[in-house]
Order: sequence, then C-alpha cells, then structure tokens
Amino acid sequence: MKMNFGKVAVLLGGKSGEREVSLKSGAAVLAALQGQGIEAEAFDPAQRPLHDLEQYDAAFISLHGRFGEDGTMQGALELFGIPYTGSGVMASAIGMDKWRTKLVWRAAGVTTPAFEVVAGNTDFAAIEKKLGLPLFVKPANEGSSIGISKVKNAGELKAAYELAAKSDPLVIAEQFVGGGEYTVGILGDRALPIVRIVPANEFYDFEAKYLRDDTQYLCPCGLPAEQEAKIQAEAVQAFKAIGGTGWGRVDFLMDEDGKHYFLEVNTSPGMTDHSLVPMAAKAAGISFSDLVKKILSLAIEKHVGEQARVE
Repeated sequence: MKMNFGKVAVLLGGKSGEREVSLKSGAAVLAALQGQGIEAEAFDPAQRPLHDLEQYDAAFISLHGRFGEDGTMQGALELFGIPYTGSGVMASAIGMDKWRTKLVWRAAGVTTPAFEVVAGNTDFAAIEKKLGLPLFVKPANEGSSIGISKVKNAGELKAAYELAAKSDPLVIAEQFVGGGEYTVGILGDRALPIVRIVPANEFYDFEAKYLRDDTQYLCPCGLPAEQEAKIQAEAVQAFKAIGGTGWGRVDFLMDEDGKHYFLEVNTSPGMTDHSLVPMAAKAAGISFSDLVKKILSLAIEKHVGEQARVE
C-alpha cells in the first residue's frame, strides 16, 4: 500500500553550533523527498515560529546539536501531534549527552571507554594519571567534534577542559583507544554495514568530517564477517538501551587487541555528501532517496502505532 506522507516539513538550520552542517543535510533530504513527488518544504526554526509547524502533516528532522537533536524539538512536535523522524524525547536527550549515555550503557553492560567528569576544581593531574595519556576531552552536549581536544602531555588537561567548557559546562575526559574508529548506522531494527573511518589528521575532528577530502571511509570495513555481525548486533542493543528508535548511528573504537568500545550515539546523523549513514546504506544497496523515504516511513508507522494504542 502506497503511504500518504501529506505535507512534510524538513527541519534544518536551527540555532546550534552545527547549523551549517544541518543546512546541508536538510537541503539533501529536501531534494530527495521532492524528487520522489513528496510535498516537502524547508523549515528553519531559527527563522520561523514553531507554531507554523501545525500546518504540516509530518516532520523530517535534519537538525543537529542543541534545540533539534536533544529532545527539545521532539517535545514540541509531540505537543503538536506531528509525526517526526528519529528517536523520541527521552532517547534524543540522552543520546545528545555523552555522559548520561555512558551511564546508561554502563548499567546495561555496554562496553565504553573509561571516563571522568572534569570541572574547574578537578585535580587534573590525578585524572591524567587515572585515565592515562593520551586522552580525549569533550563537551558532553556537543556534536561534530566541536570543542574536543586530544591531551598528549602531562599538564595539558586543564587547558583542554577550559576549551571544552566554552561549549558546555559538562565536560568529560575519556580514555584513549587507539586501534581504529568505526561507526554503525541503524535503520529501524537493522544495523547497516560498518564503516571504518581513517582521518588524515590526528583524529576525526570537525575538519576531517566536513572540510577535508582526504579522510578515508572504508566499507567493507575490513573486520572479519563474524566479528562485524557481533558488533552490529551489539550496536542495535546499545541504541535500544537509550531508547533509540527509527534511525541513528552508534560510533565505536577498537583497541590494538581487537576489542571494541562503544563511544556515543547520534540520533540525528548527518545527511551530507560526507555523511556516514548514507554511505553505509549505499553499501547495503539502499539509495539515498530510498533511505530518506524509509526514515520518513518509519516515523509515520511509529506515529500510527502510538495513536492506535492511545485509542
């Protein structure tokens, strides 16, 4: 049966530090929807009042970061009764917060690198000793590697904390795991093929993600098939542990001994020409247009199911 999507708002831009990336993601999604004959319009919540959303039948969230990926926009859409793509309010809020994601994962038995919360009065030398060097410092509630530093030498943690704290008052220091960076796209209850990320610079920072053309993306990722299948299954469970639904991405690291550590969840992944979920979907035989339509279909199906339960 052909699904009627009605009039769809593609939410893009927004007020976060990831606005420019979101504009690119949204433009790609909008073109894909319109190319399939779906009535879709761009909607930038930084430029229009939210109550204008009430004229739409569904929303495709292409917002990244605060006020779009963190549960706030999801809450507004819930109040308006509008189906929307991706995870709900709780999962979006938890997924945006790296610290609370890790707390949930620890409780659920999901392996994640060792970490500590750091603040202005932290004994920085003690943290450096406990986690070892190098280590990473990051704002808990930012995406696109904004505010992240790699601390390589003793005594540098305080400056890294101060940089991260400019983006978010909640800052974590995290154990370095150096055997490779990978990601698993999630579509419905299915894990997409794993992508290995090989940045040309020191780590997968904002520049490597969006500005450089020499970052390598390997799919197939090079892991043995049995190991890849095991990690894919665990990634789906890690996503579900925070309440994730619809689609998303789970990043993980490998150590030199081949052990994997889940790093964080992205509940509104990028959809640009550099983005990882479209890349993994393509490897699974799913075109960009079909991926976008599937994500929107999952949102409508979820909403219909929830409405049926209420009635």
